[in-house]
Amino acid sequence: MSEHQLSKERNTMNNSKKFSGKVVLVTGGTSGIGKATAIEFARAGAKVVLTGRREKEGAQVVHEIKKLGGDAAFIRADVAKDADVKAMVDFTVDMYGQLDVAFNNAGVEWKGPLDQATEAEYRHVFDINVWGVLNSMRHEIPVMLKNGGGAIVNNSSVAGHVGLPGGQRLHRFQARGGRPDKICRARIR
Repeated sequence: MSEHQLSKERNTMNNSKKFSGKVVLVTGGTSGIGKATAIEFARAGAKVVLTGRREKEGAQVVHEIKKLGGDAAFIRADVAKDADVKAMVDFTVDMYGQLDVAFNNAGVEWKGPLDQATEAEYRHVFDINVWGVLNSMRHEIPVMLKNGGGAIVNNSSVAGHVGLPGGQRLHRFQARGGRPDKICRARIR
């Protein structure tokens, strides 16, 4: 990003403060939709904790948010691991005192013919894309309830609703076997 673009971004950072005073946790926040979401929440005034398995990319996103005038922190976490999920929620509360919004976005994919997916490959996708969402909510909900409520958004894709041509590819969103977007439509009250 050029200095001119950063200056322009810095000016727009302060235009919308709809999430001022709120703390947002974004899983899978090191790239793609998660990164964009973390930046947009920061632009809207939120304090953002982003997670992922790639520390270098996480540090870069935090640096980008801080350059724009936002407040952010990164913690390495694998949502398939209960201890990591507990640690990311605890880190958020220790850092900012609360958790108001969670954007559960972490996900992986396996590309290849479906009939060639091994059990280990499928379990890896399932553990992150399905269990990771449910496990994150298990730890996020009690903290939000202590605060008087909050909101959880579980990111999914329309790709999970349709088959791909040839039916040969196990896509990250199709592997969300428990369909968290169907199971978890809720606002924490």
